[in-house]
Amino acid sequence: MRIRPAFRRLAGAVLCSLLLGQSAAFARETVKIAFIGPLTGGISAHGIGGRNSAELAVQLRNADPNAKYTYELEAMDDECKPNVGVQVATKAASDKSIVAAIPFYCSAVAIAAVDVFHKFRMPMVVWAAVLPEITYGNDYQEVNRVSSTLINQNKVGSKFLVEQGYKTWVSIHDTTDYGKSMHKYFAENLPANGGKLLAEFGVGSDQQDFTAELTRIKELNPDVIYFGGLTPLAVRVITQMDKLGIKAQFQGTSGIFGDAFIKSLGAEAEGVFTTYDMPPVEQLPGGKFFLDAYAKAGYKEGFEAYGPYAFAATSLLLDVIEQVGPDRKKVIAALRDTHGKDSIVGKIEFDDHGQNITPMTTMYVVQDGKWVAWGESDYASGKRKLKNL
Repeated sequence: MRIRPAFRRLAGAVLCSLLLGQSAAFARETVKIAFIGPLTGGISAHGIGGRNSAELAVQLRNADPNAKYTYELEAMDDECKPNVGVQVATKAASDKSIVAAIPFYCSAVAIAAVDVFHKFRMPMVVWAAVLPEITYGNDYQEVNRVSSTLINQNKVGSKFLVEQGYKTWVSIHDTTDYGKSMHKYFAENLPANGGKLLAEFGVGSDQQDFTAELTRIKELNPDVIYFGGLTPLAVRVITQMDKLGIKAQFQGTSGIFGDAFIKSLGAEAEGVFTTYDMPPVEQLPGGKFFLDAYAKAGYKEGFEAYGPYAFAATSLLLDVIEQVGPDRKKVIAALRDTHGKDSIVGKIEFDDHGQNITPMTTMYVVQDGKWVAWGESDYASGKRKLKNL
């Protein structure tokens, strides 16, 4: 029987309608989350590495056929400036289409902006900033953190170097909340471990010339210079130390850990000691998976020190949204109930303030242009020696 053109057109329209309806049934709702970090300026390598790592977690989830939602990551630049951070956090938190956020590398920005997330009732998981007060300064249910606080790294660092034979220290730290807190916990722990602090120098994070401070330090002749601050400031201090002939051992904290520090200093970075709250990435439970996935994604930039934490924070957030749906109130409650959660960095265990309490402090030293875990270094074996030993 011959089918008339009119019926043929009608049948085609019905079939098209059915197919469109079927596609709609399988379409996934799009859920937006925000990433906040320093994407420009002197700390941008860390922010870009964190953003890439968070983006990788989103890409992998979107490729999962079992995922309930399609996720979009909106990356926002806080420039590592508190005033900009508050503006960016407000923009994200006030946007009802954004369910949650993965914010902050810089502690000074985090502590300035943390109130915003409470005000707008937006759940968030800090991926890097280590100032204790970010989680412990308030009882904000919206605020969580996968990275450790700076307290333990200062306990471990001061104790270890005293055990190596060092006796006297001078402290240089930036005058942000971050730098002052680094100094506070270092200065509290040093005497208890048998070390002596000769002097403290607070400097501006943008300060360029340290002639006055370093001249006085040279007179004091400490065994070790402790530094509490971020990479750009540390680079300027070390460069000027060398020009003045200061031979003290340089001791840093997590703020200098990452490839950017070594790239900026070159050979001058050799022998710098620091503590950071993560073992080498390849030793993490999901380290190989992360390294392979990051390489396969083809990012030109490295993931830097806190990239694995950014990946873990994003993955945790996506897991929670999959569990309870893209509802801010439900996500807040479910995040706080995180206990023994597997991640690439190990178990995530939030306390009653949303702080991950799984300690992973590791000691590192720069050796031949790389950060090497102390126990695996020539310095630990005695083939090389730190300064002043």
